[in-house]
Amino acid sequence: MNCKTNIVHVTHEAIGKIGGIGAVLDGILTSKAYTENTGRTILVSTLFSTEGPVHNRLGVEGEVLYSSADGLIKTGYAAGFKGVERHFNVEIVYGRRLFEDRRTGIKSMPEVILIDVRQINLAPINEFKKQLFDNFGIMSHMYEHLWEFEEWMRLAPPAIAALKAIGAAPHDGHTIVVAHEFMGMPTALAAKMDPDHDFKTVFHAHEVAPVRKIVEEMDGHDTMFYNVMEAAQKEGLSLPDVFGNQNHYFKHVLVEASRHCDNILAVGDYVAKELRFLAPEFKNADIELTYNGIPAYHIGLEEKKASKTKLVQYCENLLGFKPDYIFTHVTRLVRSKGLWRDLRVLEHVEKELRPLHKSAVMFLLSTEIGPRRLRDIQRMEAEYHWPVAHREGLPDLSGGEAVVYAAIQEFNTRSRNIKVVFVNQFGFDKHRCGNRMPEDIEFMDIRKGSDVEFGQSIYEPFGIAQLEPLSFGGICVVTNVCGCAGFVKKINHSEEVRNVIIADYTDLDEMNFEDSEDMLKIDRTTRDKIEHHISEKVAMEIFARLPKNDEELLDMINSGYDLAAHMSWEVVVENYIFKSFAKAVEKQREPSIVA
Repeated sequence: MNCKTNIVHVTHEAIGKIGGIGAVLDGILTSKAYTENTGRTILVSTLFSTEGPVHNRLGVEGEVLYSSADGLIKTGYAAGFKGVERHFNVEIVYGRRLFEDRRTGIKSMPEVILIDVRQINLAPINEFKKQLFDNFGIMSHMYEHLWEFEEWMRLAPPAIAALKAIGAAPHDGHTIVVAHEFMGMPTALAAKMDPDHDFKTVFHAHEVAPVRKIVEEMDGHDTMFYNVMEAAQKEGLSLPDVFGNQNHYFKHVLVEASRHCDNILAVGDYVAKELRFLAPEFKNADIELTYNGIPAYHIGLEEKKASKTKLVQYCENLLGFKPDYIFTHVTRLVRSKGLWRDLRVLEHVEKELRPLHKSAVMFLLSTEIGPRRLRDIQRMEAEYHWPVAHREGLPDLSGGEAVVYAAIQEFNTRSRNIKVVFVNQFGFDKHRCGNRMPEDIEFMDIRKGSDVEFGQSIYEPFGIAQLEPLSFGGICVVTNVCGCAGFVKKINHSEEVRNVIIADYTDLDEMNFEDSEDMLKIDRTTRDKIEHHISEKVAMEIFARLPKNDEELLDMINSGYDLAAHMSWEVVVENYIFKSFAKAVEKQREPSIVA
């Protein structure tokens, strides 16, 4: 690696943060090590819409320099872009987007290329698909009726052509094409087959999509899957041997093709294991463990207490009491987050609080849809005491939210000393959450003021969000299958740290199973028994670790910050990402890959 190496990130989050990949890009692109030691950075994606004004094409703080859809030309690359557009019958938007870390002041303005592929000339795309079959065995005709597959296939050839048009593939330097998840794989494979330039290719595995699907859909969830995987690998079996051929699932086919990349970055220990399990061919693939980073903030005791006071006041405004403890879970509302496990742990914590006459509230901040309008929030608040009470149907509960709320209602009915408040809104401040929220509260207060943050996922490749309260002295509860758990163990040399509780729901607790086939029988009944046992252990750990005075709380703040600082994006970029990129640069092109 040297400062002439160009990095191309192919991702659906090129112009805005949608999920985890956006957070990863924020962290990498505002790392001092990254900005000082790379050449050009180009973000590539499909253009999802041409609606709205041209200045919004690249996000709120983006600078559009070229847009054929809008007739805008402010770059010398226009002639090259027009050649690409004529050949492929596409529209191109090009410019820059701002990334900024306000804590450090580091800014970067990577280039962005968006391509509208909806009316593309299919002749070169069909030729590309033929090459994919000849070189990698990908049978595109099985999936091209699925737009989620087809749009990323269509992106690949014009994306490579556009990179050449802006001179991002020089012969006197290196260009690495980073495929973020399955979406970027067609472009990475197109780069690998390019006859004119020796592109280097990296697959950034933020998850293993076919494994996520199995874990989420089967009743045994992680309890079943990871025990089966471990046993099957000892038996010399791979995923298709145990769970059947997965080629019907287009994401599986694209992820499996990642073994042809020059390197694979696995964001967690289990992601690396899942890839090895995915197919026998991954045995010889270059897979580098490359954790995500987490933010590290340094605050004092009074700042911590001030944020908690705001949350306590919010609880009193809603429920009429001032809790001793604040529990939180800020997350997307999807099955993989294992939200029911939070309630199981809280059942046991509540029993411990009763004799001490202590109380707690848990704020679950999660939504299945986009932000609700303020006027809708205020109306629901006035009519039926939202977010304490909810009603099914928009603008309140969506279908998935209604299921979660039903479980919360049951818990709140039974529990005396802990109440759960379900804030199904995007954001956490008075403008978004109504008049009973304190005037000066902001989103970071739910991070700073939390005593315990839950994140007991059944599938979590890394889990940046679960550890965000770490440097604020909060206790972070994660599962052993979360990638962040592996990072914590590595930093602490597998020693326990008071700020992090790792729950192992894959612990079969001396249950006897003969082999992987037998373990496939682990169903919800078996998992329920294990979850009840483990959730009680987690509750006891929480109760034992909650700080009892200011001195202990200050120790938690300091130890949490120290841990977070050793897991920062600077550390990740320098110790993991650059080493993996360098390995990709050094790799020779496979002679069998031809145009």
